[in-house]
Order: sequence, then structure tokens, then C-alpha cells
Amino acid sequence: HPLDVDHRRRPNLPRRLHGSLSRAMSFARRELGLVVALGVVAGGLYLFAELADGLVEGEIPSFDEAILAWTHPYADTHDVIGPDWLLEAMLDFTSLGGLAVLVLFALIAVGFLLMQKKAWSALMLGVALGGGLLLSEGMKAVFDRGRPPDIYQAVETINASFPSGHTLMSTVFYLTLGVMLERIFARRRLKIYVMGVAILIAALVGVSRVYLAAHWASDVLAGWALGAAWAMACWL
Repeated sequence: HPLDVDHRRRPNLPRRLHGSLSRAMSFARRELGLVVALGVVAGGLYLFAELADGLVEGEIPSFDEAILAWTHPYADTHDVIGPDWLLEAMLDFTSLGGLAVLVLFALIAVGFLLMQKKAWSALMLGVALGGGLLLSEGMKAVFDRGRPPDIYQAVETINASFPSGHTLMSTVFYLTLGVMLERIFARRRLKIYVMGVAILIAALVGVSRVYLAAHWASDVLAGWALGAAWAMACWL
């Protein structure tokens, strides 16, 4: 009888639903990195576009000036808030985003990858760093924004301000290297640790650029956004 057939089949429906849900969850776990990377690319590009639009429209300077006034409460001097050791620490942190330091670290990393017979990873690290440099210099040429007043700057600067080259390059390099190292480890806590260190270094470089008055705060935000988007695009 048809009703008997339907009655016998009903117990299988929850099993099929459970199996479909399990397969969907397994796919989501496997592709979580892909989804996160795509989100970072989209979010980074959106934030950079918003900052660039605000700069063109003249909506950002008041925010930047407020941050500069907070970190440099003594008008027309190099003095910043905090003890002397903090200034020395920021000078050390900012060097981690310098081109010479990044190239040195990149050569060391490329040599290691080549010894591990990972030529493709070595090539992509070079592409990421080279592309980041082109993005930095290209965007600086397009917007040609002036730096904070010289009297506040604790370090020498040589080119345009938007976006922060130190921040962009350090974000690209350390995130790209972090993703490569993260794939080596099987344990999740080691993966989280490696990526956390990469993000921390990029964050410290950006904060140091604002603290030392080498950049406006919006320059650093733009550097983080564009750098993260490019790093994840290279990973993809």
C-alpha cells in the first residue's frame, strides 16, 4: 500500500538531512581559509577606497589632525606622549617595515624555501613583495599627499604620505610569510600563533609610523587595508 511505503521511508529522511549537513560542514571547514581570504581582499579594497575618497573630498584631515595632536601634545616640538623608552621602542619597530630590512628578510626566506624545494612559494613571496612596492609607489604618486609637519617628525621622510609604504610593505611581507609558515604546521594553535605574530608585527609598524609623526593615521589605515588585500590576493 502507498501509505505503508511512505511510512517505511520516513526514518531515512533525517539520515539524509544529517548526511547533507555533515558534508556541508566539512566543505565549509575545508574552504574556510578561502572564504576568509576573499573577505580580507574585499574588505581591504573597500576600506582603501573609502579612505581615498575621503582624502579627495577633504573629510579625513580633521581626524588625522586630532590623532597628531594627541600623540604630540606639545606644539611645534618633536616631543611625544609617553616615556623615552617608548620612543626608542617605536624607532625599533618602524625599522621592521623599512625596505632594506624587508629585502634582507625576504632573501633569507627565499633561500630557505629554495632549499626546501619550494620554488613556487619563493617566487610568490618575491611577487608579493615586488607588487606591494609597486602599489605603494604608484598610490603615492597618484595622491601625492603631504606628510605631517616636519617639526613633529621624529624620523626622516622622503616621499608622499598616502598610503604608508612602511605599513603596506610590512603587511604584505609578514602576512604572506605567515600564511606560508602556517601551512607547515598541523596543530591549530601553532597556525594561530604564526598568523598572530605576523599581524602583530604589521600592526606595530603601522602604529610606530603614526607615533613618530612620519604619517597621518589615515595613511596607516590605508596601508593596512591595501597591504592585507594584496597579500591575500597573492595567497589565493
